[in-house]
Amino acid sequence: MTAEVHLFSCLSDNFGALLHDPATGDTAAIDVPEAAPYLAALAQKGWVLSDILITHRHGDHIDGVAGLRTHFPKARLHVPLAEADKIVARTGPADHLLKGGDRINIGTFAGEVIETPGHTAGHIVYHFATEHLLFAGDTLFSLGCGRVFETGMETMWRSLEKLLALPADTRLYCGHEYTLANGRFALSVEPANIALQQRMEEVQQQSAQGRFSIPTTMAMEQATNPFLRAARPEMAASLGMTGATAADIFAHLRELKNKA
Repeated sequence: MTAEVHLFSCLSDNFGALLHDPATGDTAAIDVPEAAPYLAALAQKGWVLSDILITHRHGDHIDGVAGLRTHFPKARLHVPLAEADKIVARTGPADHLLKGGDRINIGTFAGEVIETPGHTAGHIVYHFATEHLLFAGDTLFSLGCGRVFETGMETMWRSLEKLLALPADTRLYCGHEYTLANGRFALSVEPANIALQQRMEEVQQQSAQGRFSIPTTMAMEQATNPFLRAARPEMAASLGMTGATAADIFAHLRELKNKA
């Protein structure tokens, strides 16, 4: 049976997401900014929480875990090994400590853990290949990427390269609704990108109608997301950086975005 993903708002601009397997009833929360929206979503759907998947240690991704676990004490907590100490200090004990290449099962769905250091040094993402799903946390956004706080810029670029290699039909779920602002920046650095122009028209319509801008696909991101296009000659030309390395172009883009 096909995976169900239920998306909803948390805090001011975070996404909450639940992954549900209709065959087994297992349901996973991907990051928990705050407990109340998850409890409401689970009650609305009539789902029982079985797992909590954490991408990284920032408070706006874990602050609701402890509250959620009081209502679902049997839910298994999965956290990145490299950030486990800082996470469990705020969430309580973890059931599984994950590193790149590890496998995780939510009901009948098999996921792979991919290490994506950059936004934080121990950030991980969850890829469910058979279901064509990527839960990217704050590594990759629609039309954007996370700020680089704890590593060098090249490390973040190598993390994005891993995601670039995923199948084009992979559906991207990310941690924040930043697409409209990301799109304005993207147009400022690659104004001649027709696919980006069309994507922005769609995003503006979605925003006006109060609809979410995700999920998007890796195919769409490859065509429109400036940070994923750092190796593309047209991006280099647009920036006046023909001949520069992809890592250097990415770093330049990230610095420009930081100042935007």
